Amino acid sequence: MLRLRPYKACDAEAVVSWTGDEIAFRKWSADRFDTYPITAEDLNRHYDAMAYSDSFYEMTAFDAGGPVGHMIMRFTDEEKRTLRFGFVIVDSKKRGMGYGREMLTLAVRWAFGILKAERITLGVFENNEPAYRCYRAAGFRDVMQEESETFRILGEDWNCLELALERSEWETQPVRKEGGSR
Repeated sequence: MLRLRPYKACDAEAVVSWTGDEIAFRKWSADRFDTYPITAEDLNRHYDAMAYSDSFYEMTAFDAGGPVGHMIMRFTDEEKRTLRFGFVIVDSKKRGMGYGREMLTLAVRWAFGILKAERITLGVFENNEPAYRCYRAAGFRDVMQEESETFRILGEDWNCLELALERSEWETQPVRKEGGSR
């Protein structure tokens, strides 16, 4: 059974071990880190900078074997109605097994049920098809944009797709609200 809890500094070793080569790392972190690879200390230092914010939440998904996934949630507005998911990653040995969708389902339930968000957004690079499919399977829908955000990464332009899930959509889909079965 998969569960979600607040991130602990001791989770960092596992999280950074899942980031893979630099392309995979940049798909996960975009331009949020200056160097590759990062260490557990780098990740914890990054999160420590947000430690006193009541709008930023680092989360870890775990099962009986320990951490299997990680992500952040952060409010993007002062009213705390819109929450953005980011840094979504699953243990590289467990990808393609439903852990990502299940972690997102738990996070959506947390976001709407505990944090009382009205809308959840996230971004995914066009060249990250597995993540895009996972987000869609978790109930997120494409947001039409006049112009997509573009990041210059490793000498290439990477377009970012925007996805969202509204509370009203989620509430009409009781299967999604129930969580996972692991």
